[in-house]
Amino acid sequence: MPFRRIHSLPQSLLGSSPSLKRNHSDTLDSNAFQLLEQDENKENVSVNDEEMPSDVASLWTAPLVMRKTDKWAKRCRLFGSSSVPSAVGRTTQKRMERAQEENSPGKTKKRKSLPGMSSEDSTVGGLASGFGYLFHTVDGKHQDLKYIDSEMIVSVLTGKFERFIKECVIIDCRYPYEYEGGHIKGAVNLHMEEDVEEYLLKKPIQPSENKRVIVVFHCEFSSERGPRMCRFVRERDRLGNEYPNLHYPELYVLKGGYKDFFLRCRSFCEPQSYRPMHHEDFKEDLKRFRTKSRTWAGERSKRELYSRLKKL
Repeated sequence: MPFRRIHSLPQSLLGSSPSLKRNHSDTLDSNAFQLLEQDENKENVSVNDEEMPSDVASLWTAPLVMRKTDKWAKRCRLFGSSSVPSAVGRTTQKRMERAQEENSPGKTKKRKSLPGMSSEDSTVGGLASGFGYLFHTVDGKHQDLKYIDSEMIVSVLTGKFERFIKECVIIDCRYPYEYEGGHIKGAVNLHMEEDVEEYLLKKPIQPSENKRVIVVFHCEFSSERGPRMCRFVRERDRLGNEYPNLHYPELYVLKGGYKDFFLRCRSFCEPQSYRPMHHEDFKEDLKRFRTKSRTWAGERSKRELYSRLKKL
């Protein structure tokens, strides 16, 4: 039996039957389809009945109205009421109660300390409560360590943290010829683990009341030598103490090392120069210091093994 199009029904009935809507959609002119194709990639765009034929508008909006009505009906049944405004009122009331809780004195957020901020306005660093890190940290290569940038070192050198810090020890873990070629003002050159242990742990630097002792490690790039020395001090400190009751609970690594610091803050270096580890004139020095470091590391491993065996 040949298919016959239906044109005799009134326009108002076409929006209530899916089958009739499908049949009638075949008769829409190409302009209506072009309008729909232009809008199909737009998100959250409402359809304006004045911008398209009335028959297309009725087909487009009818299912949306039905879905919206069903949605509100389900929501009303959920709250046990046939009144839509009551559900809306409850939502508004909950929002107001949540806003009051967030603004209550017990819900105020703690602010981080910044250079020049009074201790009354801040709870950072344990100066007002508990232990915390004073410096703002940045992302670094080793996730288990705390990194700071060059600007933070400059803030320390210019006295912006003098109210909070008794002493900030900057440990330059590079080899002596690198240190002599240029270093951060006030930095101590300790490239051997035994030297660092003697300097920091044999006679620990004691903090004063409300002032702390901070240690910052770095090497040329703060890639290996500086982070390794930082871990060594942390492990040694925790052998005889329990965190956070350590001699040095606040250890940092300077991100980018001396090279980055020199490029950014040359005026805080002495002398104002930079000598890389692989310098052509110091190949023999590099070989000698590397051999010494490896020998001492091997001896230390043997001593630690012997010490563990004695405890068995």
